[in-house]
Amino acid sequence: MLIGGLQKTTLLDYPGKVAATIFTVGCNFRCLFCYNPDIVKGVSKLIPEDEVFSFLKKRSKLLDGVCLTGGEPTLQRGIIGFIEKLKALKLLVKLDTNGQNPDLLEKLIGRKLIDYVAMDIKAPWENYQKVCCRPLDLTAIKKSVIILKRGKVDYEFRSTVLPTLHSVADLTVMAEQIKGADKYYFQQFKPSSKLVSDSLVNEKPFGRRELGEIVKQFKDWFRICEVR
Repeated sequence: MLIGGLQKTTLLDYPGKVAATIFTVGCNFRCLFCYNPDIVKGVSKLIPEDEVFSFLKKRSKLLDGVCLTGGEPTLQRGIIGFIEKLKALKLLVKLDTNGQNPDLLEKLIGRKLIDYVAMDIKAPWENYQKVCCRPLDLTAIKKSVIILKRGKVDYEFRSTVLPTLHSVADLTVMAEQIKGADKYYFQQFKPSSKLVSDSLVNEKPFGRRELGEIVKQFKDWFRICEVR
């Protein structure tokens, strides 16, 4: 596994759990609003696996689990063996993914190697490439949605949204695309000097109240639908 970052403790990344977050290097998307450009582009300094596991072994009794994020973790060739080592430490595993590798997702779920999945919904299907800025396989992404909606693993869908890329009508379409899912969270875009696209550095997000009123319209479509 190519590891470009380690957050030693988080109370936010894994809902209801005390976790560490591991950032894998590389991604097959270049989402304009991504906060981890160095990780995505593969220019971050690598952290040896041995160093990560040395830390986790020392903290395993204090941690509930580990979040695998990126980048896109499912691109990593050694991900199955890596997760098996995490499970040997009795740690829960949360996977963050863009959904481009449904076969691996299904395998990880079937082998009970992951305990929670957070999958990003980037845009209406027809606008996906505009937001992700890379060739992509929508069929694969839709298959991942279907796999998660079967409910064989705890999961959520989430969308980072901002007015420049997502109209109010787009938000409705995005919710309709995954209607009937368990949990769907709309995440406020946070302007930052470290984004994949410099053009969004000074972009204003939706007002929290404004976004909350929009999301209210979708609450009956999901068990949980909220703004983060």
